[in-house]
Amino acid sequence: NVFELVDLPPGRKAIKNRWVFAQKSDGRKRSRLVIKGFSEIAGIDYNELFSPVVRYETFRLLMAIAALEDWDLEALDVKSAFMYGKLDEEIYVEQPEGFVEDSSKVWKLLRALYGLKQASLSWWKECHKSMVKLGFKECKSDGAVFIYIDKKTGHVVIAIVYVDDAIFMGSYRPLILKKKHKFKQIWDCRDLGPAKEFLGIRIQRLRSKRVITLDQQSYLEKILKKFGMKDTKIAYTPLPSNFKPGKYTGTVDNNRKAKFQSLIGSLLYICLGTRPDIAYAVIKLSQYSVNPSKDHLSYAYHIFKYLNGTNKYRIVYNGLSNAGLVAWADSDWGTDPDTRRSHAGYILKLANGPVTWTSRSQTTIALSSTEAEYMALSDCSKQIIWIQSLFNELNFPIKYTPLIGDNKGSLFLASNPVAEKRTKHIAIRYKHILECFNDGVIDLQYAPTEDQIA
Repeated sequence: NVFELVDLPPGRKAIKNRWVFAQKSDGRKRSRLVIKGFSEIAGIDYNELFSPVVRYETFRLLMAIAALEDWDLEALDVKSAFMYGKLDEEIYVEQPEGFVEDSSKVWKLLRALYGLKQASLSWWKECHKSMVKLGFKECKSDGAVFIYIDKKTGHVVIAIVYVDDAIFMGSYRPLILKKKHKFKQIWDCRDLGPAKEFLGIRIQRLRSKRVITLDQQSYLEKILKKFGMKDTKIAYTPLPSNFKPGKYTGTVDNNRKAKFQSLIGSLLYICLGTRPDIAYAVIKLSQYSVNPSKDHLSYAYHIFKYLNGTNKYRIVYNGLSNAGLVAWADSDWGTDPDTRRSHAGYILKLANGPVTWTSRSQTTIALSSTEAEYMALSDCSKQIIWIQSLFNELNFPIKYTPLIGDNKGSLFLASNPVAEKRTKHIAIRYKHILECFNDGVIDLQYAPTEDQIA
């Protein structure tokens, strides 16, 4: 049972709900009862909320491995997943429209429903139990990744879970299908066959050439149409050449602010998923979301013009390349006119395709270009350590990762215990890279600026 019809206890307030109707990409129509969880009271209606979901970068890393190793990818969708979650708290909701039996009573929920703050956690606990029952082990580097290793054959099956969507992958297809079938015996699932979409990202593969591509073209087409940018003039760079960042100090225009934030929110989803080429532009503009100017809004539309001309761009993982993990890190120096902080970025590639990237302002002011580049290298080294830890758990140990920079001074600082007047002030947290270098975790290399893809 999902609910009980009861009288509302004294001192408690029933949570409201609504019906949400949608049409899926495959034409199926869906109605869903959604609880207005924003009215839940902490400590009464819920306590813990956090539930792990697979990271975008983990998903891309696994797609790159699948291309290199020629893995099979099998997908499924758990039907009404949240309704499997058991509630620890007493939750009372109003009877939904069309299902009122006795207007004086309310529903006491026995299972989680969409919209409840604790719904994801409740489902996750049940899902985790089922994965352990099937012999999977939770990955410490990403809690939404599960690993099964057959003791007799050594075959590996990896499952990644994002709420109610899951992909089972590995090199031995019969074992993948076996584990997938057992999962379906526990939960009522819709078998999606070979994975074609995950996290809103389309997965395409050319098996004969061991190529996997990722894109968000359908979502991009949707937002181009939404913001009226489908038939606009095409731009050839994410930002115009005359772009100069700067804070706007005029009066806040709420209409402009709402429009700007809507644009940036849509762009962030694309940027975080499959488009590292717009990372700098989107992150830089997002810093002005509190009070954007007309110029800021114009720059946001410029990114859409660029996307309109590059709407078929996609990430390509080439399995035949046998290309390992390589990292690039770079930084400008003090280009923010308001804070004088530097902007840094890094990108890591596997199978010749980007798997993780970051573009952001540095947390402290750098006193030289060497210092700014040094801090960028240090930030990138932390990401390398996480990836190496993940790969070790997946039974793909990495000896070291090349980390490429274009500033010889910063590379020298990162590989030598230097303490002099110009560098002794650098925060201890950035000295971490020297330890990584001495431990053989990274291999620092130099490349000229024109070859620096970061």
